Amino acid sequence: MLNPCHNRGMRGGWVYIMTNAPYGTLYIGVTANLPARILQHQAGKGSAFCREHGLTRLVYCEPYERIDDAIRREKAIKAWQRRWKTKLIEETNPGWEDLSKHLLEASF
Repeated sequence: MLNPCHNRGMRGGWVYIMTNAPYGTLYIGVTANLPARILQHQAGKGSAFCREHGLTRLVYCEPYERIDDAIRREKAIKAWQRRWKTKLIEETNPGWEDLSKHLLEASF
């Protein structure tokens, strides 16, 4: 599986999707530092929504050279129907694996 989250040298921004289980609750976020943000979510110090729903599994991410492009993409994905979001995840991560394990290993 190709994992776009491995793009270590990327500056700018990231759009990412967190969940609590395959086909579970979804959270779409944007950040300039993906590894740090994922660690915050997993420690319960990210968004209140992720904390309340136990969203600790990173299942999708997209790198952007510019943070404003990432913000636009995040807003667009948030407006999508759920089935489109699910399809987006499954195109690169059909098993809904937690990509944070690979991301965090590559980052530190």
